[in-house]
Amino acid sequence: MDRVAFTVFGIDIMWYGILMATGMILGVLLAIREAKRVNISEDDILNLAIIAIPSGLLGARLYYVIFNWSYYSQNVSEILNFRGGGMAIHGALIGGILAGLIYTKIKNINFFKMADTVMIGIPLAQAIGRWGNYINGEAHGGVTDLPWGIMVDGMKVHPTFLYESIWDLGIFIFLWMFRKKKQYEGQLAIYYLGLYSLGRFFIEGLRTDSLMIGPLRMAQVISLVTIILCIILHKILSKKAK
Repeated sequence: MDRVAFTVFGIDIMWYGILMATGMILGVLLAIREAKRVNISEDDILNLAIIAIPSGLLGARLYYVIFNWSYYSQNVSEILNFRGGGMAIHGALIGGILAGLIYTKIKNINFFKMADTVMIGIPLAQAIGRWGNYINGEAHGGVTDLPWGIMVDGMKVHPTFLYESIWDLGIFIFLWMFRKKKQYEGQLAIYYLGLYSLGRFFIEGLRTDSLMIGPLRMAQVISLVTIILCIILHKILSKKAK
């Protein structure tokens, strides 16, 4: 499938970008809907989105660049070439969370309440965005003979983008159904981060394009650390709520 959706004034508009933008828009719309239910200002959601989305994109790019520094140290002009590919979801989450911490601190808003409201739509956005990897022929796994394998460069491989898309969609459905039953502020955000990291840990083991730190797959290391932090936070916040 052609990576280019259409061209405007000589600029190629990629399917990956369209899918990412679609996911972001849906995520913001869901956050606005949830904000009305939990008495958070719509303006605060929009203001945070204006800050967090660029911060997330920058974080995604810098994360990728850092773990490919051997290349980018010799090609400095490519560091901020967002159209050249190379975006990491863990970097996006770090950038977005930092923006959220700063904004809620300045506005004197409960960070965990805001995180629950905003993060509920993130797994849906991820589920949509992963299909951009399919169009680009990237983020796939190793060779397989399973019937649902896809052909890449003449080989049948694991469609790891599909595995993660299905997992993310499942997380979104769970969070949406659970949101009215939560026991403390921050529970939805913790469940999202923990569940996503759990799925990503296993899916990453199948991928062939992992960012590495020595012999370790960086995404798996980050996933394990995130799971441990989520368990600790869950215990602390649930105990505080009781």
